[in-house]
This record gives sequence, structure tokens and C-alpha cells, in this order.
Amino acid sequence: MTARTGHLPADGVRTMFDRIAPVYDGMNHAMSAGLDRRWRRLAADAVVAKGDRVLDACCGTGDLALAARSAGGIVTGLDFSDGMLERARRKSSEIEWVEGDLLHLPFADGSFDTATVGFGVRNVEDLDLALRELRRVVKPGGRLAILEIVRPKGPLALFYKAWFDGLAPMAGRVISDGAAYSYLPASVRRFPGPAELTERVRAAGFHPVAHRLLGGGIVVLVVGEAR
Repeated sequence: MTARTGHLPADGVRTMFDRIAPVYDGMNHAMSAGLDRRWRRLAADAVVAKGDRVLDACCGTGDLALAARSAGGIVTGLDFSDGMLERARRKSSEIEWVEGDLLHLPFADGSFDTATVGFGVRNVEDLDLALRELRRVVKPGGRLAILEIVRPKGPLALFYKAWFDGLAPMAGRVISDGAAYSYLPASVRRFPGPAELTERVRAAGFHPVAHRLLGGGIVVLVVGEAR
């Protein structure tokens, strides 16, 4: 099954992230009330062991790669946005930063003990291909962690709609790029829910796979082991 999880082609997504790179960290922290830092630490701690070769794909400005480094990993961060990588490189010279595409990873099979993706897989054109590429470069017995935004159910649903669908795009228009911060909630609406994402990670060759909801159900952490 193939999924287009965003409404922009790859070049459009790359251009958008290049454009918003200067405000990306600040908007992330504001939109999550600072919890995004904790979520990244949880993801890294869930799968990274000391000495692991770690790929952080769709690394953006590098915060999850830094968390993996703090957990003891030897980290490579990959992103196809040069604007994002420019800011990542300013944060650490101990991490190898690579410009590349998650759908065509420039690494040999089994190159890594661990792979992580933070808030990136919903922006790829083919989710299942991305998951298969992650499985290809992770050695058997290795681990994968995916952090992603999902639409919550229950009491937080109305708050989420007001904040993420309303106030965040408005703030984006004021601070940086209204089109980008309208695209981002739209991409979440089209993205699979936690149970379906877990199953698709499993179908890509990871088992066992489990997921955990964070932030009252606004974020999912999916963890799997490469078969």
C-alpha cells in the first residue's frame, strides 16, 4: 500500500522546510509548550545504547540526533533540506550531517544499529517505502523509533483543533510562513493513526512493534525491532 502523506511534492516540501528553518526550533517549542525536547529524549532513550551506530533520518535542525548522541550513540543525521542542515551543523560537530532523501538512503544494508525519525515521516511521498528503507539500513536485531504528531481523541481533541489547526497557522503567518504552518496540520489529518502506523512499521519488517501515546495523545512514539 502506498501513501502520500502530504499535499506537496518532494521539491515543495524541501523548499518549505528551507524557508521555515530559521524559526523551526522556536515554533516547535512554542507549539508543544517545550515538551518536544522531552519527547525526543524519550525516543532516543527507548532505542539507543552506548556505542550504537545511529541514523536520525529527517533530522531537521538536529535535536533528536543530539538526544541520540547524549544517549551514547555514534550518530549520522540525514535530511534533504539544506536550510535545516545548516542549523543542525551549528549545534554539533560530533555528528555527521548528510544531505539525502529518506526514500533513497545513501547507505548500505545493515549500516546502523538504530534508526530514529522525529516528526518527519508524515512529510514523505511514500510512507511504506520510507519504512522499508529504514528497515534496509538497520541490521537484524536493530531498533527503530518514530515520533510523530497524530490527532488525539477525547478531551484534548477540541483543544488540538483550536491550537494546531487554528492558532499555529495564524502564528506562522505572523512569524514566518502561513502556507507552511497550514500545510503541517493538513499533513497530520492525512497521516495514519497510531494503530495503523504501528501495523505499517510491522509490515516493513519490524517485530515486535509497540506504540505509546505522549502529550495526552497528540504525539505517538512507535518502537520496533528489525527482524
